[in-house]
Amino acid sequence: MSPDAGLRGCERPLAAAYDTALLDLDGVIYVGPRAVPEARPALDAARREGMRLIFVTNNSSRTPHAIAAHLRALGVPADATDIATSAQAAARLIVERVRAGSAVLVVGGTGLRHAVRAQGLRPVTTAAERPAAVAQGYSPDLTYGLLAEGALAVRGGALWVASNADTTLPTARGPIPGNGALAQVIRAATGRDPIFAGKPEPTLYREAMSRSGGSRTLAVGDRLETDIEGAVRAGMDSLLVLTGVTDPFQLVLAPPQRRPTYVARDLTGLLTAHPEVHRGRDGWQCRGWVASWQGDRLEVSGDGEPCDGLRALCAAAWAVEGPVPPAAVRDAVAALDTPWS
Repeated sequence: MSPDAGLRGCERPLAAAYDTALLDLDGVIYVGPRAVPEARPALDAARREGMRLIFVTNNSSRTPHAIAAHLRALGVPADATDIATSAQAAARLIVERVRAGSAVLVVGGTGLRHAVRAQGLRPVTTAAERPAAVAQGYSPDLTYGLLAEGALAVRGGALWVASNADTTLPTARGPIPGNGALAQVIRAATGRDPIFAGKPEPTLYREAMSRSGGSRTLAVGDRLETDIEGAVRAGMDSLLVLTGVTDPFQLVLAPPQRRPTYVARDLTGLLTAHPEVHRGRDGWQCRGWVASWQGDRLEVSGDGEPCDGLRALCAAAWAVEGPVPPAAVRDAVAALDTPWS
């Protein structure tokens, strides 16, 4: 059964209440080459609580060994067995649908080629080799020529599996086009749609869960439409952190299928209890904050940890049936007056 679509409280620190965390990377642990502040000490503390950490990424451009090396360079202990990528999920989907040893045209980076080869398939680079499938994923070095070869193979009848549908990637300079944007090139040229392997499809989370050995699993991410929706679809609880793509305004407006179980400023949210939001006479209350509807607008007042005010706002907005107009919540979110609002 999927978890309830709404924030919940937890009396214990999440690292004690859950035995495994499936952690997104971009926007959660690092942005580009730089670590997110507090990420490393928070993960160290979570491990001391006994939490197993599996790193789950929709980015298919690098191999698990390269990702693990990047994490270690940031001070986060990891090896390749701790990494689950959308490239691995894509290769698994392909090998389940084509003959063993088939040629697969790889429109992507090293991580995707290695994942295809690890499944006993043969990576190729041209449509002239009559590939049985096209594996397509993000790579910063992707060329027009390789996209064109992919389009020719798809048009010729090859199975098309895309690693993920993220339209953007977070970087220190701001969002840049992701694999979802690149997939639009082949879609526009062929009129066909790919099978997506990464989040929010459950395939990648299930791949990660199969190696974790845990029974109480928490998905952690920064993006509503992939990390959080993927957790809802996989039937697991989730923690949204506000260090990446999603901001508080987007969270308050989230539809039911994209609502996390918990929200925190950053990964220190693994180390704390999470308060319940209670509905009282004056509105939805979370510790020192109260959110209430005043006519057609949402208002918030109080003091203390701003994330508690955000929790109250979410509860008030999510209690409304149907979509909430953005203008109805904009001033209330701005009233939290935080760097992430």
